[in-house]
Amino acid sequence: MTSPNPRWIELRALARDTLRSGTLAGLAMIPFAALFRAFGLRINEYGRKTLELVVGDVAPPLHYVLTFAQHLLISWFAAVPLLWLLGRIGDRRTRVLVGAAYGAAFYVVMNSLALPFYFGDPTPWELGAETVYPSLTIHLVYGVVLGLLARAPERLGKRSVVGLVR
Repeated sequence: MTSPNPRWIELRALARDTLRSGTLAGLAMIPFAALFRAFGLRINEYGRKTLELVVGDVAPPLHYVLTFAQHLLISWFAAVPLLWLLGRIGDRRTRVLVGAAYGAAFYVVMNSLALPFYFGDPTPWELGAETVYPSLTIHLVYGVVLGLLARAPERLGKRSVVGLVR
């Protein structure tokens, strides 16, 4: 019997960690979003607009389910490059800082530049701090949680997450 392909093992491990860590980081964002929304601040503007592009206008019960599913899918896809990188960083503090930087960079590139450009909206920077800080904070939370959950290289083994197989 032949041993499994190391690249296949690494991809499976990355997929498992993406589902685990991406889900938890995505869920960690929700209380902050609820708090900011309770204060009347703009949250999930582009999640809403993107969902509307994909499924159109749907009734509230289905809309909430689809919004949650979309949120998890984005959390999973956004986690992949960061978890791949974090699996190669030994120091936990560094992983958390890299995660925070990733969350901030993701906000700047996607939510403050690419999506406003795509939808023809002014950037959050043009709308003011009350538009910037809620979403930036939530993206920082996402990155920090991923940094905390990412497996350290010394914890990586044959069936571990984001293996160092070369």
